[in-house]
Amino acid sequence: MSVTQLTYYIPAILIALTIHEFSHGLVAHTLGDPTPKNQGRLTLNPLAHLDPLGTLMLIVARFGWAKPVQVNPFNFRGNRQFGLLLVSLAGPVSNLVVALLGGILYNLVEVYSYVWYFAISSISINVYLALFNLLPIPPLDGSKILLGLLPRRLHEYVYKLEAYGPFILIILIVSNITGKVLVPIAQVIIMVIAQIGVLITGS
Repeated sequence: MSVTQLTYYIPAILIALTIHEFSHGLVAHTLGDPTPKNQGRLTLNPLAHLDPLGTLMLIVARFGWAKPVQVNPFNFRGNRQFGLLLVSLAGPVSNLVVALLGGILYNLVEVYSYVWYFAISSISINVYLALFNLLPIPPLDGSKILLGLLPRRLHEYVYKLEAYGPFILIILIVSNITGKVLVPIAQVIIMVIAQIGVLITGS
């Protein structure tokens, strides 16, 4: 990747990761958990959310993560399991919203301008980040979403994966299994976002 490409790719990464983690914290805070706020995670400052390895992986392999927002479901109002599901979904959903905004921006600016390239990067990064985090492997959001959907008697099987989750992810990334699974899905989503952008802007 050239220096020029990095000038719009890195800002797009920082925005994607920051919005992702901020959204987790905001939903948890809304549900009554003060943990994200107490730990300084209710902020749009990227420095509060970056994980060095996860950010590097996003730049190099285009699959990565930020520093997870810690939450305490026992502080949630109402159904704790449903609350965990909402908090876990918040990150990937926020990335898809940002990707859609990128699609709108893509159709509003001059072709081949800096903002045009930034918009393209923002769309792809946010879509891939959302899909990657939906994988049901700890510590990704997908594993917590799975906990929110499964009966409690099955939670122990997900918890047992936590110790091996990072190793499984590395194997999946290095072997390009994630790419083979996620790229076709991402391409469809990106096409849909591009069409929605055209409909909204009339371009």
